[in-house]
Amino acid sequence: MKAVTGIFSSQAEAERAVNALRSTSILTDRITLLTPGNIAKELESVPVVAAEQPGMGEAIGALLGGAGGLSTGAVVAAVIPGVGLVTALGLLGTAILTAAGAGVGAVAGGSLENRMTEGLPEDEIFLYEDALRKGFTVVVVLAEGAATAASVRELLKTEGAEAIDAARHQWWTGLRSAEQEHYATTGRNFGEDETFYRMGFEAALHARTRCMEFDQTSAEMESKLEDLQRQYPGAEVAEAFTRGYQRGREYYQHLCNESKAA
Repeated sequence: MKAVTGIFSSQAEAERAVNALRSTSILTDRITLLTPGNIAKELESVPVVAAEQPGMGEAIGALLGGAGGLSTGAVVAAVIPGVGLVTALGLLGTAILTAAGAGVGAVAGGSLENRMTEGLPEDEIFLYEDALRKGFTVVVVLAEGAATAASVRELLKTEGAEAIDAARHQWWTGLRSAEQEHYATTGRNFGEDETFYRMGFEAALHARTRCMEFDQTSAEMESKLEDLQRQYPGAEVAEAFTRGYQRGREYYQHLCNESKAA
């Protein structure tokens, strides 16, 4: 499975894209729409319970039936650490919310099979979260095969979506000046180290490990570092990557703290 993602500035555009996708051969449970806040009036009466600590979001509601102009199955609303309330359509949405740290397992009813989590882009979830914080709507599709993925990517583009690579570029562009200023205090050259620093920063935001204590993730960090050193023999990788990884963890903790304060 290959995850294909489109980020929409308008929820209405995202809904049209989902309806267009459902007219294709793609299975409905491989399509989801994620949007900040509620997309169904029925959810307005559900109390919001914020996460008590990073990575421990709490599911706050689920309902069956249509929502936001879409004919769908389950609609799940959950609080994601560092983001706030997010609504998702269907089992794929539930899987993504769970991976992002929202405790929606009970809502899923144990139905998240391996086929639903295979191909789940855990290393991209932080980009979905960034888009949701900005008020955008995210559509994610698990496509089977390169040809289907290309077709989905083109459909999303036609419907007005921004690609995930563009979103990744904009996310880093928004952070770069502050990170360059911070890195300058180490006495190292940010321009020379940026590539590996950013790799470390992004590695720290991987959904599977970002909420763990540092001593629980150090082995994985070292493994990633060893892989990079093999890929870039002779390059000075270690310090930039490690500093980026530590900075990425601080960044995520800051987002979680802001979300809790709100």
